[in-house]
Amino acid sequence: MDQSVIRVFIGYDPVESVAWHTFAHSILRQSSVPVALVPVNVKNLGGIFTRPRDPKQSNEFSFTRFLVPYLSGYSGLSVFFDCDMLLRCDIAELLEVPKQQPGKAVYVVKHDYQPRDDIKYLNTVQYRYPRKNWSSVVLWDCGHAANRTVTPEYVNTTEALNLHRFLWLQDKDIGELNVRWNWLVGEYDEPPANVKNVHWTIGGPYFAEFSKADFAGEWFVERDRMTHALQRGDLVGKSK
Repeated sequence: MDQSVIRVFIGYDPVESVAWHTFAHSILRQSSVPVALVPVNVKNLGGIFTRPRDPKQSNEFSFTRFLVPYLSGYSGLSVFFDCDMLLRCDIAELLEVPKQQPGKAVYVVKHDYQPRDDIKYLNTVQYRYPRKNWSSVVLWDCGHAANRTVTPEYVNTTEALNLHRFLWLQDKDIGELNVRWNWLVGEYDEPPANVKNVHWTIGGPYFAEFSKADFAGEWFVERDRMTHALQRGDLVGKSK
C-alpha cells in the first residue's frame, strides 16, 4: 500500500458496533488524505489470534490491537484507535508528530491517572494499573526494529501488562502525543481547547446511561451523518 495512504486500525466489538461505524465516519469525513480503515475484529483473525479471552478484558480488541505491526507487514506508519471515540480534526495532523519526534517505535498519550469509577459500561470492572489507556490510541512506526518483537506468538502468549505497558520497548522509544489526541471523558475535568479526539472510556453516548456525557451531542450528530441517505423527496425543487 502506498505510504500516502494512512492505515487506520479501529478496535471492533459487536456490543458497540455503532461506535465503530460512527468513529470511522468522523475520520473519513474530515481527512484530507486517503485513509484505509481496518476493523480489528477477532472473528477476522482466525489462525493469527489464538489467545483465550481473559476474564479481565472489557472488549474484544484488548489484545488484538497489538497485532497492528504484524498486520502492517512491519513497515510504515499505522494508527490504532479504540472504537469508543470521535475524531474532531483531520487525521493527517497526527502524522506531523513523528517529524517532531523522529525515531520512536510508538507515540501515545502518556496518561497518569487513577480511574474515578470501579465499574464502567455494561458492568465491566474498571481495573487500575500503570500506563492505563496508553494503548487506546497508538501511532505505530511498524518498521521500527523494536516492534519486531510484537509477533502473533508474542501477542498470544505474553502477560497482558507486558502489552498494555509497552514493556517490550525502552522508555526512550515511546514518543508522546498531546492529551488532546486521547481526551478521557469523565476521568479529566475541564477539557482543553481544540480536543482532537474524544474518548468515552467509561461508556459512550450510545449506552443510555452515558447519553449526556461530555461531547455526546457531537457524537449523535456524527451518527446521524453516518446513517444519512439522500432521498428522492430531498431533490424536489432543486435544479438538475
